[in-house]
Amino acid sequence: MPSPRALLCAVLAVSLVFAPGAEARFGKRSTSDTSKEGAHEATAIGVEDDEDDKDDDEDSRKERRSQAAESPDGDGCCSEAGRGLAEALLGALFQAMLEGMAHAIAHGGTHQEGEPEAGLARGERGERRHAVPLSLRMGAQGLVLRGEAGGADMFLGMEGRRFGVDAHVLRLALPADDGTSGTDRLTLVEAHVSHALYVHEQARFRVEAGVSTARAPDVTLIGPSVALSIEACVLGPLDVEARAQLTPLPYRQLDGTAGLALHLGAFVLRGGWRGLFLDDMGVVDGISHQERLHGPYAGGGFTF
Repeated sequence: MPSPRALLCAVLAVSLVFAPGAEARFGKRSTSDTSKEGAHEATAIGVEDDEDDKDDDEDSRKERRSQAAESPDGDGCCSEAGRGLAEALLGALFQAMLEGMAHAIAHGGTHQEGEPEAGLARGERGERRHAVPLSLRMGAQGLVLRGEAGGADMFLGMEGRRFGVDAHVLRLALPADDGTSGTDRLTLVEAHVSHALYVHEQARFRVEAGVSTARAPDVTLIGPSVALSIEACVLGPLDVEARAQLTPLPYRQLDGTAGLALHLGAFVLRGGWRGLFLDDMGVVDGISHQERLHGPYAGGGFTF
């Protein structure tokens, strides 16, 4: 099971991988209306009041300077010494977090050739690769698709020995088909529960089921989703990965990937080929609109 330090670093990595961007959400027009509230400034009544206020301010400043001279520590936590100590503590804490994260990434993951754990037979590894009792994975990948299309895929999943959950978000940018130079954007989301039919140190085979959504310029569709996925060791830290997903209705989606994954501690480099078929089945205007996309993908992520 991953160590507490590895799980902490995984949570930090999740916040980085899935942090919201600065752009407005797709399909929602940004507004420029702002509300401003005016502030009324008070007007002095007489010159004498101003002079009295100045005298009071001068007396207050003299009193504060006198108190500071009597106290060598000045304002305590706000003094130079206090600020220096706070900065030193924050610097040490930040350095410790970075060192802990680097150690967890370098020495964590599911593909370490570590010393045997207590209770394991002689010759067995401490890490059990695809048969670990609990794992957390996340990552992002860029896609270069035919026809000047492109996209980005993000995923997050947690899995026990047999059961797990995961989510995928795919953002696609396609050239507009109306003759303009604009861009049509599609967002495909999947949320699945999974069950591993075969679990072994060298391989894992899953079946998945859940829901999927497709958000297009003029419609948002939701339907059932099923998938099959497999991971298997090829050589050392190198794995082969493949996945096929299907949404049969109210729109049709067939999504398949095949590639390699290189485990460098808890950090994983991925690359391969992806194919995607989409058919709205005429739900928008009675005419079936289809997209056939395929191309290479590459990215990285973490597995703890």
